[in-house]
Amino acid sequence: VQVVESGGGLVQPGGSLRLSCAASGFTFSNYDMSWYRQAPGKERELVAGDSSAGGTTNYAHSVKGRFTISRDNAKNTVYLQMNSLKPEDTAVYYCNAARRGSLWQYDYWGQGTQVTVSS
Repeated sequence: VQVVESGGGLVQPGGSLRLSCAASGFTFSNYDMSWYRQAPGKERELVAGDSSAGGTTNYAHSVKGRFTISRDNAKNTVYLQMNSLKPEDTAVYYCNAARRGSLWQYDYWGQGTQVTVSS
């Protein structure tokens, strides 16, 4: 199983970045895909999620209207389009693949990609 993020970097406030997360080794379309982030000294937090059932997304209040999560099941890839970036968006961004049943759970994480918003 592999979950690999890419697309992070340094961007000025107000700028945009698009993160990608390429997955392999499991049936991508069966998994809920999410983006989390962790800033220095803070706990990891959910940024955006996309349900495997399709058509259902959720966002942290702090990013709603600025970030968009999307997935391409044919490419086994999930994206996070980030617009109007703010310095407080600076964090390591992680991709998560999850599938849960009543008595079992599968969770896969990527290694993270750094996003720095600074002038």
